Amino acid sequence: MVFSCPKYNDDNQAMSNKRKNIKTAIPIGNVIDTILSGQKPKAVARVARVFHLWERAVGEIIAANTKPAAFKDNILLVYVNSSTWLHHLQFLKKEIIQKVNTALEDESIVDIKFKIGPIK
Repeated sequence: MVFSCPKYNDDNQAMSNKRKNIKTAIPIGNVIDTILSGQKPKAVARVARVFHLWERAVGEIIAANTKPAAFKDNILLVYVNSSTWLHHLQFLKKEIIQKVNTALEDESIVDIKFKIGPIK
């Protein structure tokens, strides 16, 4: 016994026609890598630079309780080990931005977002 469904057959024919238009298949991983390749290395390099100069820029005590984690545009995400430090650092934010930009020798950081997170 064979079942036939006109809607299914029409959809199947439409998909078959679309597949004929595709010249070659491209793995999705290649597409994603191509899209991210322009952004990822720059962001990783910026975080690496900040990570290496962080203690020198902010001091030993702040560095022991914080860790630079990521960049989004010109905003630096910094993990903090407690809500007390998070609150305290809000008052020092402008000074920290200035010190880190001075250490970077540019004005790439315009804001810092502090978030409780892993610092080790």
